[in-house]
Amino acid sequence: MTDPGATLLVRLRQLGWSLVLLLGAAAGASLATLWITSTSVIVLGAGIPLTLLATVLVRWFADLHRQWAGDRLGEPVPRSYLPLPPTWRRLWTILRDPASWRDWAWLVVNSLTIWVTSGLSVVIFLLGVAALIYPILYGLTPPQVLRTPLGEGFRLDSVQKSFALVPLGAVLLLLWYATSAPLANLNALVIRSLLGPTEQARLRARVAHLAATRAETVDAQAGELRRIERDLHDGAQARLVSLGMSLGLAKQLLDDDPQAVRQMLSDAQTVTADALTELRDLVRGIHPPVLADRGLDGALRALALVNPIETTVVTRLPGRLPAPVESAAYFAVSEALSNAIKHAGAGHIRIEVELTAGELVMLVSDDGRGGATVEAGTGLRGVARRLAAFDGTLTVHSPRGGPTEIRMSLPCASS
Repeated sequence: MTDPGATLLVRLRQLGWSLVLLLGAAAGASLATLWITSTSVIVLGAGIPLTLLATVLVRWFADLHRQWAGDRLGEPVPRSYLPLPPTWRRLWTILRDPASWRDWAWLVVNSLTIWVTSGLSVVIFLLGVAALIYPILYGLTPPQVLRTPLGEGFRLDSVQKSFALVPLGAVLLLLWYATSAPLANLNALVIRSLLGPTEQARLRARVAHLAATRAETVDAQAGELRRIERDLHDGAQARLVSLGMSLGLAKQLLDDDPQAVRQMLSDAQTVTADALTELRDLVRGIHPPVLADRGLDGALRALALVNPIETTVVTRLPGRLPAPVESAAYFAVSEALSNAIKHAGAGHIRIEVELTAGELVMLVSDDGRGGATVEAGTGLRGVARRLAAFDGTLTVHSPRGGPTEIRMSLPCASS
């Protein structure tokens, strides 16, 4: 059950934000004036630095509202600006960027809609409070100042009659309580509709993301093939060549020195066993047999059993997943686990895997020293590339001193 006190506190916090947004709308109107003025005098030369300054201020101001709207709606409102070149063409990029003009349109629209959302909420609240304490105001003010609060047709001539407004105050405060959240959400939706990316911008970002991830995937696959080729050349292939030479020599010595042949065959048997071990390790690195036999759940538990650090595995999977997804998830968790073992100095690691709403979510957390980042070159960048090939994501929460939580997700459905 919702705590009424906590809900009231949330509403009062919304009231405070409404006041802040009203003041922000006034600042936004000033920024709109600055933007219009600067773009109007670009041809005079002086408008170039003024336009760049106005752009920085407007985008900073819009980012603050994006953050507020994202917190309000429960999902971030992304930016959709074109990348700015480090040359004189920056001004041209700003002027031809649709997002810049949408910022300007939002400044104008916000100066009007803010009174229908935040302004209306503040006005209802203030009227409710004024009506609720009207008898006190009536007694403290001189005659004829608060004697006709609802117009000349409604005249009060005593403190007792002033209590007639108290029920109205209670009704207005209840109305404010009921409408403050919807009005705040409406304001957030207006911000998202004007400051969020358009469908064209989303499509452009999506194409750029796919091009980048596909290029990284191709590079990663080429690197993986080179690694396999190198491992085969330096490992199993070299051992098999040595085995062939040993068997050829044994064939020549078979009649003259049977004792030496017996020793050479024993060595050849050892070389064969070592070559098989290397081939098994190589195959396991490509696709672990336990993953094919027991699925992701069993493979992760087998991974935890050989981990030198105490590891807890919790899985909530309805069944087998598509093989490519299982493989990507297994190697992503394996790399995150190796990262924790090598760099975190942890005493306990926890792995959680859950399939929910068509998304496979994997959490690898440890109680180590923290400070892990994707850019630190600790293997997480490779995990991000592997997940990106499946439109997956990786986020790291690792403050200095720990703990560390690595969240990975893959869109998929149960087989």
